[in-house]
Amino acid sequence: MSVAERFSPGELVRARGREWVVLDSGEALTVRPLSGSESEIETIIPELEAEPVEHASFADPAAEKVGGRDGAQLLRDALRLSLRRGAGPFRAAGRINFEPRAYQLAPLMMALRQDTVRLLIADDVGIGKTVEAGIIVREMLDRGEIDRFTVLCPPHLVDQWALELETKFAIPATPVTASAAARLERDLPNSTSIFEAYPYTVVSLDFIKSEKRFFDFKRACPDMVVVDEAHASVSAGRGRQRRFELVRALADDPDRHMIFLTATPHSGDENAFHSLLGLLDRDFLRLQEVSGEAQRSLRERLARHFIQRRRADIEAWREPGLFPIHQTDNDRKYRLTGEYEAFYGAVLDYCAEVIQSVEGEAKQRLAFWGTLALMRCVGSSPAAALRALRTRAHLDPTAISESELSAATLDDEELSENDLEPGMGPEEGSIGALIDTAERLSRDISNDPKFKVLATTVKQLLAESFAPVVFCRYIATAEAVGAAFSSIFKDHQVEVVTGGLPSEEREIRVESLGQNEKRILVATDCLSEGINLQGWFDAVVHYDLSWNPTRHQQREGRIDRFGQKSKVVRSVLIYGENNPVDGAVLDVILRKARAIEKQTGVRVPMPDEGGSLTKALMSAVLLRAREKKQLALDLDFTSSEQAREIEIAWLNASENEKRSRTIFAQNSLKPDEVAAEWEATQRALGGYEDTERFVSTAMKRLGAPLQPLSKGGFKAPVHLTPEAIRERYAAESMSELGDDAGLKIDFKARPATGCVAVHRAHAMPTVLAEVFLEQALDTYADQTNLATLPRVGVWESEAADAVTYLLLLRIRHRLDSRGKLGPQFQMAEEAAAIAVSATGLHIIKKDDAAFALFDAEAGNVPEHAKATEVARALECLPSLRAILTSYANERSEALAEDHTRVRQSLGSKAQVRVQAITPVDVIGLYVLLPAL
Repeated sequence: MSVAERFSPGELVRARGREWVVLDSGEALTVRPLSGSESEIETIIPELEAEPVEHASFADPAAEKVGGRDGAQLLRDALRLSLRRGAGPFRAAGRINFEPRAYQLAPLMMALRQDTVRLLIADDVGIGKTVEAGIIVREMLDRGEIDRFTVLCPPHLVDQWALELETKFAIPATPVTASAAARLERDLPNSTSIFEAYPYTVVSLDFIKSEKRFFDFKRACPDMVVVDEAHASVSAGRGRQRRFELVRALADDPDRHMIFLTATPHSGDENAFHSLLGLLDRDFLRLQEVSGEAQRSLRERLARHFIQRRRADIEAWREPGLFPIHQTDNDRKYRLTGEYEAFYGAVLDYCAEVIQSVEGEAKQRLAFWGTLALMRCVGSSPAAALRALRTRAHLDPTAISESELSAATLDDEELSENDLEPGMGPEEGSIGALIDTAERLSRDISNDPKFKVLATTVKQLLAESFAPVVFCRYIATAEAVGAAFSSIFKDHQVEVVTGGLPSEEREIRVESLGQNEKRILVATDCLSEGINLQGWFDAVVHYDLSWNPTRHQQREGRIDRFGQKSKVVRSVLIYGENNPVDGAVLDVILRKARAIEKQTGVRVPMPDEGGSLTKALMSAVLLRAREKKQLALDLDFTSSEQAREIEIAWLNASENEKRSRTIFAQNSLKPDEVAAEWEATQRALGGYEDTERFVSTAMKRLGAPLQPLSKGGFKAPVHLTPEAIRERYAAESMSELGDDAGLKIDFKARPATGCVAVHRAHAMPTVLAEVFLEQALDTYADQTNLATLPRVGVWESEAADAVTYLLLLRIRHRLDSRGKLGPQFQMAEEAAAIAVSATGLHIIKKDDAAFALFDAEAGNVPEHAKATEVARALECLPSLRAILTSYANERSEALAEDHTRVRQSLGSKAQVRVQAITPVDVIGLYVLLPAL
């Protein structure tokens, strides 16, 4: 037996001149300073230490500093809010910086029912799939079921995932992209993989699908994998086969935990849908083949692994009002006139001539997509048209493929980062006159009929106190709109964010803009995914129509999602009434998407893999538009053969999805069953209300009180706190030393505009709680320091009928369980309180009843009386040890029952043994005197 194995999780040891709590023991000791934080965890090998590692004891309170009720309340809150290893059946509760809603716990309950987690979470956009997956990962880590994990996601979501894991779940995940890999590998031995060196990673799917990376990742893949946008790994198309091979290879390991996330599991492609189900278990591939009892049995099995909910379903979880009302009936039209109409017609004629003059089927297809892309640029803005025409004039025809051009033209879901004006394929004829016209029209966007409607629309939104995001398709358009807005809306801060900026710079600009009370954001679709905007914006204007309805949903989903503070969000769509391309897209694609969703009750992407249906539609549009002498509204394509083909394919896909949702609806989990145990755990640790009370009181004590803001929330003057605390905040990247701007915070799930939601695990309360607790427990602390709270106190209490001793306790428990990684021995902590009769020295109140005594009406006691009462209480403390031990054992039995009950409710036969570590830590000892 190694020396480390002589110590048990939860015990106290002395090493390196200080006391530590043992978190884990084996070949080495994992320890945390007794009065320190999780960030100070160390690994100690006793045999290598200069001084022997020995058992230690916790110092009892002393009478150096005697306080009253205020100091006791503050220490109580500091203790509760500093706990990260909660003793309840949900281990993750202490490290999550928000309060999950009941419906978001359903996937966790499903996961905990499985020996090997295999889940497909297919909730609608904005409900919180990232949160649901993060809760599972955090819980699995804290239970000791996994020690490594990775998230696989599209490149543009890597930074967003890393941020969410860090800020919401206290998981320092390492982003792994093509640009970051070289830096990460620089200091690693050649034989060590990134995925071995960094236990928590967020990995770009495009980076990992290369052959070299594929095999390295497969070899070193962690024991849990989360696959975001999972539908993109199974559907056919550009570059997706390699993704499927990778994910399929990972899923074939029966012991690997895997969570798949998608808002669109069924896009009308039955084979792709069943391939996705087959990643959960290969047996589910047979759902297409079997019928009768065999199919029913498979569906019942699948229901344990598949959860899919719409927003309307959330109402059944007694969670009304979580999402804003979305107003969408606000389409605005403009009409091309004069030079703008003539320019559009000239480009239309040019495009028709190009298509007719090109020989060879392959070149004709490329020419078609190229001219269609040009029409999109012309419809976007003269600036985008100019850039596209200039690109065309210097284009190498071999520089772009048909698949690339068609995907960009159709707004392929994977190309949200591609907001450049496209190259157009083979060149025929002269475009000099078109370039001259585009250049002249682009000099002053304020004359553009389309822009005039936009400006009026934005003025109306601002007048109604909305904060808008204007989405454009191309960089040139966004830049032109942003420049014009800066002149028109001079009292507003205007920011333009496009794919021309690195992803981290986009986030910085958006967040900086959000700090302005009057703000307008102009962006391309590089922001339609990846960066959540609900904290600062509540309206979306579609300046350019996307040809992919999913892209519109993604744009609106940036603001219309869980956490939006505004009760109403609005989306406005701008289109050209005599622009034939806009008309076809609006009527046949976008409005049809809304109608089909309303008719079937489900939302699916347009089933047009490869763009054949859209190509047929647009071919007819361009042909008929050119036949007209004038661009007009009578180009109605809603009843055309091409439109009917699109509608039939879409209805079939929607009906398939509707049947799928009916079959696999998750009805077995009940809200009350899901939420009760979690809420009990969170109450024990403290929530938003407890956090607000503590932070407000603590900052006031430090001479830096919170300053209420006019529209809700507070400004926290961190720069006024003591230097040691400012340094801790700077280390948490909350502020720079000397920064006097203050932090805007709020203690709500939906914080006030421009404020950060602060929950118990946020750095703001965490640093304060740790500092106050450390100072209180440090026997050498400066007693005159404002952050040094007394551990003893006396006050008169309306709730005391006789002299009562109120003890604030920290009970350490050892949890023994068995997981996939073998036997698990973990340390857990809880804050507890008991009230003891001063005369009989027996417990008269405990648990919540004892904690309530801290908040009962109180009065002050003269200083000389305080000293006398504290001296008597400290003399009695040794006699209370047996009572404390008995109470700690009682708590461990209750916790064991809680753990066992939750596991049994999940269908697990495993039990958890809970053993209290004694002697109990007496954090505070207070004397309550009857009020006179």
